[in-house]
Amino acid sequence: STLVRILTGLTAPDDGEIRFSGEPAPPVSDREAWRRNVACVYQHSTIIPDLTVAENLFINRQPTRRGIISWTALHREARVLLDRWNVAVPEDMRAGDLRVEARQLVEIARALSYGARFIILDEPTAQLDGDEIKRLFVRIRELQAAGVTFLFISHHLQEVYEICQAVTVLRDARHIISAPVADLPKDRLIEAMTGEQANLHVADATARTGARDTTVALSVSRLSGEDFADVSFAVHAGEVVGLSGATSSGRIGVAEAVAGLGPFTGGKIEINGRSLPPADVPAALALGVGCVPKSRHKQGLVLSQSVADNATMTVNRRLGPLGFIAPRRRAAVADGMIGSLGIVTQGPEQLVSGLSGGNQQKVVMARALATSPSVLVLMDPTAGVDVKSKEALLTVIERMRREGKAILVVSGEIEDLKTCDRVLVMRHGAIVAEHEAGWSDNTLVASIEGIEFDEHQ
Repeated sequence: STLVRILTGLTAPDDGEIRFSGEPAPPVSDREAWRRNVACVYQHSTIIPDLTVAENLFINRQPTRRGIISWTALHREARVLLDRWNVAVPEDMRAGDLRVEARQLVEIARALSYGARFIILDEPTAQLDGDEIKRLFVRIRELQAAGVTFLFISHHLQEVYEICQAVTVLRDARHIISAPVADLPKDRLIEAMTGEQANLHVADATARTGARDTTVALSVSRLSGEDFADVSFAVHAGEVVGLSGATSSGRIGVAEAVAGLGPFTGGKIEINGRSLPPADVPAALALGVGCVPKSRHKQGLVLSQSVADNATMTVNRRLGPLGFIAPRRRAAVADGMIGSLGIVTQGPEQLVSGLSGGNQQKVVMARALATSPSVLVLMDPTAGVDVKSKEALLTVIERMRREGKAILVVSGEIEDLKTCDRVLVMRHGAIVAEHEAGWSDNTLVASIEGIEFDEHQ
């Protein structure tokens, strides 16, 4: 994060220099000069959702006529810009209605309109499904061919090998290695990223027995909502069930309904035999549901508050009498969570905004576990985190399974799903397949994408 701030001119380096096309970087105070050289498309969009695409493209620099914004000229120039860079979205469309993939392309087009030809992409695939990632990579390659250079920040090793020509690894604020991608085997890249000669350790679900001999902790029966219909499944105590599918499959809608975050219009959700009403988070918490939501920044964290505040938010009533929070008790509970989940922080009072993405996600997980839930709903639990944090979070999932919790892992990440006893696949709002532990990557991906695949060919 600090390096990106330096590369975009938001922070001055303590030492060294930056050059663009061989020329020294402009002074930090000259924002216009920086925009002409570099831009960053952040993981969390800077697009203003209530403005149109055209307004976002030319915000604070709209064409005017006699001091008044010329809307005709604005839309004309926006269309020219979008067509030039082959971004196929309507210029008069509300930006908040764009898919994540399209919003990213609009941000890239905006950066290019300033003259920048060096674009930083910060975890651009974190919220995309397989088809969207493929389309994004096609556009990146087209822009590369047109002379645009990209710095692609990612924790996904396969993406690095697919789209990048060179790779640099930073770990613990130090430069570890820089090399052509073709010269760096995956095991060496993992070693550089983690400091260990090891692959990602995920609990082997194929070796488990007896999970479905236990009681049903979560029962979903004929559940229907805006983007899903007639969905039924059960999760037993001590079982990990995956729910996968494309972004538009309806899996997030089902997960949010089970967690009390979202509505449903028909069917029934039962937690340990007790019915959960639609869109009722307090009821879900009271029934024993813990949740890691899809977006840690929008739904999971209050970034202006401390690690302790965020981690204990669901158990405030236990931290003091008559609605008052005892600071020492809160700090003690937070310290226990920090130790249990291995959260790297200066202490419980550090602002959560100052943590790495992996440690922020651990704080969200800590809050989900604070109420000692019997059912866990984990949406994209390792999205946008480094290899070590991913392994730590998956280890927590395995620990919770051994403690007898029923766990629903809602994800498109292969590593997340490897820890599941079985994986349910959704397409077009319905469950279309179920895969027992031991499935191959190709089989699962083909199932998600609706492709016939013969494993024995």
